[in-house]
Amino acid sequence: MRLLRFLLRYFPPGLALEYRQGGDVKTKMIDLLDLSIETDIKALAESIKASEPVITESVMDQLVETLQKLQAKVCNVDVKRYYKHKTLRTHLLPLTNIAFDKLGKRCLTGSYDRTCKVWDIESGEELLTLEGHKNVVYAVSFNNPISDKIVTGSFDKTANIWCSRTGHCLLTFWGHDGEVVVTKFSPTQNKVATGSLDATSRIFNLTTGQELGLLKGHTAEVIALHYNDDGNQIITGSFDGTVNVWDTRTFTRVCALIGHRSELSNCLYNFDYSLIASSSMDKTAKLWDTRKNECLATLLGHDDEVLDLTFDNKGKRLATASSDTTARVWDTTTDFRQLSVMQGHREEVSKVCFSPNGHHLLTSSLDKTARLWSLESGYCVQKLEGHTDDVFSCAFSYTGDTIVTASKDNTCTIWR
Repeated sequence: MRLLRFLLRYFPPGLALEYRQGGDVKTKMIDLLDLSIETDIKALAESIKASEPVITESVMDQLVETLQKLQAKVCNVDVKRYYKHKTLRTHLLPLTNIAFDKLGKRCLTGSYDRTCKVWDIESGEELLTLEGHKNVVYAVSFNNPISDKIVTGSFDKTANIWCSRTGHCLLTFWGHDGEVVVTKFSPTQNKVATGSLDATSRIFNLTTGQELGLLKGHTAEVIALHYNDDGNQIITGSFDGTVNVWDTRTFTRVCALIGHRSELSNCLYNFDYSLIASSSMDKTAKLWDTRKNECLATLLGHDDEVLDLTFDNKGKRLATASSDTTARVWDTTTDFRQLSVMQGHREEVSKVCFSPNGHHLLTSSLDKTARLWSLESGYCVQKLEGHTDDVFSCAFSYTGDTIVTASKDNTCTIWR
């Protein structure tokens, strides 16, 4: 074995070793989730060397330098102020969803005008308009990290695959009897999953467009789905109040996570896929153990429907957004206690996301603003104002240097 180079993953922190073994080039990822400003980098380097035969004494100085660079980036707690960079006058009709590519250089917008548009973040230039759907384009995403393809899900009951460079439609997936409201690329990049208001999910081959399997078992609309790390399982969340876990090799249901008393609004995995979180109109969020398929905790505190939730990049904290005008942050490692309450919005909080370094929380609201919050104090550190209607979505770029907010005023604002 011969080490070729070190590669960094900033969020969550990790180090990849690229090496040659025989005639093959391989990569091993080392998670460094506990990296902090107090971490002794030289001691960390020695511990990595002790467990990785490919690392020799000759590359130790380079390893230390690489880890110091990672530490400086990840542990930077400086409060950034974001300034309005561009306003994208995006579509003729209201927006539905937004998504970044892996590097945060392009974003997607879906719309009721039946199109998806691709935008250059730096210039604000419209790069592509993806036309072909016969109804609302609701779900949009890149196949990150490669970002050479785009998937769109539409109220016309189909999903399309597009080339992200040329805008050509490569494939159309048919089969659903209801609107397609969620779409996801598999981690292995050769499959796409769709979820629909027809209460089913379907898995398609990304090369041929062939339907590989039908996931049938929910009794109401499917509104969320996520793959696990190897693509062998999918979770789906439904208005029937359950999360279903599916085996994508046999297309059978492994189990149903039952406990919510009303419709789900979202569900997702944490970083290491040990937990599933679900949010519901029953004013609660729940955490589930993926090994035992049982509920570990019910998070109580919101006074109204929980509309969204997200894990931080390390999977150690969970944020929830609610119609009660607050966002809340919860510990997910030990006692599942509430860590902070973000109060200040005047209307419901529709979307919530952590900054990539995990030091701040971003929220969007029907009060026409987005807000940036300190996780340490729970105080609002910046109000992002300028939209003239509900701000229904917000997102950070991968490095955290850019924010996009999307509004019912038919615009997206880029904040740098």
